[in-house]
Amino acid sequence: MMNSEQRLSEQFENLANRIFEHSNRRVDEQNRQSLHGLLTPLREQLDGFRRQVQESFGQEARERHTLAHEIRNLQQLNAQMAQEALNLTKALKGDNKTQGNWGEVVLTRVLEASGLREGYEYQTQVSIETDNRSRMQPDVIVRLPQGKDVVIDAKMTLVAYERYFNAEDDYTREVALQEHLASVRNHIRLLGRKDYQQLPGLRSLDYVLMFIPVEPAFLLAIDRQPELISEALQNNIMLVSPTTLLVALRTIANLWRYEHQSRNAQKIAERAGRLYDKMRLFVDDMSAIGQSLDKAQESYRQAMKKLASGRGNLLAQAEAFRGLGVEVKRGINPDLVEQATAQDEQYRLEDEDNLPENDAFSPDSAETVRSREAAPPR
Repeated sequence: MMNSEQRLSEQFENLANRIFEHSNRRVDEQNRQSLHGLLTPLREQLDGFRRQVQESFGQEARERHTLAHEIRNLQQLNAQMAQEALNLTKALKGDNKTQGNWGEVVLTRVLEASGLREGYEYQTQVSIETDNRSRMQPDVIVRLPQGKDVVIDAKMTLVAYERYFNAEDDYTREVALQEHLASVRNHIRLLGRKDYQQLPGLRSLDYVLMFIPVEPAFLLAIDRQPELISEALQNNIMLVSPTTLLVALRTIANLWRYEHQSRNAQKIAERAGRLYDKMRLFVDDMSAIGQSLDKAQESYRQAMKKLASGRGNLLAQAEAFRGLGVEVKRGINPDLVEQATAQDEQYRLEDEDNLPENDAFSPDSAETVRSREAAPPR
């Protein structure tokens, strides 16, 4: 009998220890897995958000740093382009096709210097079919943000200007000048008749840029007949030289830069919104974890009450076996046993104090006390 009670006590103690160890390990493991599952997506969102913000503002800082250097090079570039164009004009001997090709070469160099990218912000030699089944081919179509286009024409001939530049007397020079002005005016009329703005699929602005590839030829025409500008505007045409065109294209490049930055800012705002939503879910999950931990803590307190602090607790009952002579190999923690026994004794005394005075030592009262002591712990 004593050996059975001893084995029962040892089995009960081992079972209680295993239950508490298993419960603690399971709660810890579940908490670690829950926190890892919540924190990993949040950390990835934060890392991506930080990288995108750094890239956006880092690119903007680099562009501001290089802007001053580009402006300093602008004057040298324009002077070099004008000189090369002038040298070639002097060498031309009236071949209009060669001059037209040269204008396209100068235009290409201006486009390259503007910061725009071919195939993205502009296209060259695009063939467009008109409503009457014929085909037209603008030299360059520059794309603008918000779906607009600008057409650039570079077919201006400079035969008369070449004669003006090489004239040996004032009369010949004046005749060549008038021919040059007439050539500019004639090209304005011809370009206006093409009506690029009405081409199918072309979302052009209300005007076309007429490119004069030699800066001095442009300045000479405007200086001698300023009304050419108003005549061109009446035909929905703007006269441009390498310098003025480069300024216009740089402005368009800046518009595209701001457009890209605006799109990046919109992406950042969208990611910030997703991050906020993820943070809200994280807070909700953490609140749920806190509630679960509170419930687990309450269950732990109830279990410890049944084990060591409640009325008729298990440790007090197990220790009572030792008082009856049950031998054990190793006793339970003395401090815990003492606390459990004291708690149980306090409840027993309270029960005795609550009995009616006449029945304090009656057999029925003693039986009532023994029944309460033997009852399962609460």
